[in-house]
Amino acid sequence: MTAFLPAPHDVAAVTSVLNELVAAWGRHDAEGYGELFTDDATYITFVGTLYQGRQDIVDSHRSLFAGFLKSTELADEILGIRFPGPDVAVVNGRGDTYKGKRPPRLTKIQPYTLVRQDDRRWRIAAFHNTKRKPLTESLSYRFAPGIIPAAEK
Repeated sequence: MTAFLPAPHDVAAVTSVLNELVAAWGRHDAEGYGELFTDDATYITFVGTLYQGRQDIVDSHRSLFAGFLKSTELADEILGIRFPGPDVAVVNGRGDTYKGKRPPRLTKIQPYTLVRQDDRRWRIAAFHNTKRKPLTESLSYRFAPGIIPAAEK
């Protein structure tokens, strides 16, 4: 399957959604954060918790922003964007939460699937947050060099 060649404004719109996500997190705005997801979005945390639907994402983040994630910021770095079709974007990125100074190395790998909806707005349909384990990864590469991703060779 060949990737669809997007218009420059589509790349900018997808990037803007992720920038808005970081901004909403910084405001600890659960509703604003949730608005960036589709009504039926799936959201998987790095501990494996699955949230289904925008309201579930909003409710959980309202609690997280008042508790575990109070006073945190969100760091995000886009590694790549591809468009399998005109209304679908797959974004691979790195991210992390932090307090104070932004960490120099982001420890989580985060794929997003965004879709353009009927209102022409791009929203996140799926998100998965995976904690990266560099030591385990390095050892795995040493003992099984065939598993090293092409981007890291």
